[in-house]
Amino acid sequence: MVTPNPLLSDVLSTLDARFPPSTAESWDRVGLVVGDPRQSVRKVLFAVDPVSVVIEEALEWGADLLVTHHPLLLDPVSSVAVTTAKGAAITALVRGGCALYVAHTNADAADGGVADALADVVGLVDRRPLVAAQAHALDKHVVYVPTPSAAALVDAMSAAGAGAIGEYSRVAWTTTGTGTFVPSDDAHPAIGSAGVVEEVDETRVEMVAPRALRDAVLAAVRAAHPYEEVAFDVLELAPRDSTTGLGRVGTLERRSTLRELAEHVAAGLPPTAQGVRVAGDLDAKVVSVAVLGGSGGSLFDAVRAAGVDVYVTSDLKHHQVSELREEVEFQAVADGRAPQSATPFIIDTAHFASEWPWLQLAARDLVHDVGAIGTTVETRVSTRRTDPWVARFGPSDPVEN
Repeated sequence: MVTPNPLLSDVLSTLDARFPPSTAESWDRVGLVVGDPRQSVRKVLFAVDPVSVVIEEALEWGADLLVTHHPLLLDPVSSVAVTTAKGAAITALVRGGCALYVAHTNADAADGGVADALADVVGLVDRRPLVAAQAHALDKHVVYVPTPSAAALVDAMSAAGAGAIGEYSRVAWTTTGTGTFVPSDDAHPAIGSAGVVEEVDETRVEMVAPRALRDAVLAAVRAAHPYEEVAFDVLELAPRDSTTGLGRVGTLERRSTLRELAEHVAAGLPPTAQGVRVAGDLDAKVVSVAVLGGSGGSLFDAVRAAGVDVYVTSDLKHHQVSELREEVEFQAVADGRAPQSATPFIIDTAHFASEWPWLQLAARDLVHDVGAIGTTVETRVSTRRTDPWVARFGPSDPVEN
């Protein structure tokens, strides 16, 4: 039997589950850019940049979907005419029947995303986020309901968004006991009579829900509950440690020198004209490392707070690195330590190179996820190097101070 291909809407659901759009930065533009959710998807190409050479590759291969890390329309445009590069790109995709989906900062933060892929290259274990994402605030709803109505109440609360934990839905905990009450003369009890002590077999239902859905869940409780007066508690849960967020911090499986680590990183990333730049004592022993795919100059404070030996990232400016090294070396001297021992050391890679390893993980995971719904796609990682720098002139060997 031939396994069917999924619809684009099915693929979008699997991608959104891996890289939730809600976790993207507020300034970002992620999700479906071009395409009809009703179209069938047979081939999916993954690439860092939605540039013309990649779009040409996608169309030549017959891709139905192009998934890129960087957005095509991050900045607003007023026209998609073919007189501009962006307009020509959109027109080519539409004419070729190829959809475009973007996973950018939501892929940076996700489990199995850009940060984890770079951490794999570096060889980090015992990982945690460098800057943890703020976990969604949660409530626990505790409701007492006559036992025959418990299942219907759980269904109603689930439909309102309660009881969703990871890959599971309608998650609830229940126990039974005896509820007792005396209706007044003005009451209209579903069970019992005015002025008479009533005892009812009741079920205690507990379900967790995002705090943003509190009103919706309580409305569902009141609508589904048979009692005139509903007995319930809403407990605000303590914040959880998030496993997602920007960057990763971890340790190397074995201690190495800064030089050995830089050579290892260079060998594990696609070659670029920039190569790998290093700031620090090349012979120093290192074991703890922070990584961030893409531009990481804004997170120096988090890196120093993490107390790591090395920071691996991209797009660092002269003044950022110079001021960081000057400060840590000054503090080392003030503490009676050798300035060359001051950490963190820096490994600066090409932006494109630091994000490229994620493509292979994303392609593999998509095949797995669509297979779980009984469909199949063929995936490929783009072979086009879209790093804008094409050459570097000067010594081929490292220049050491």
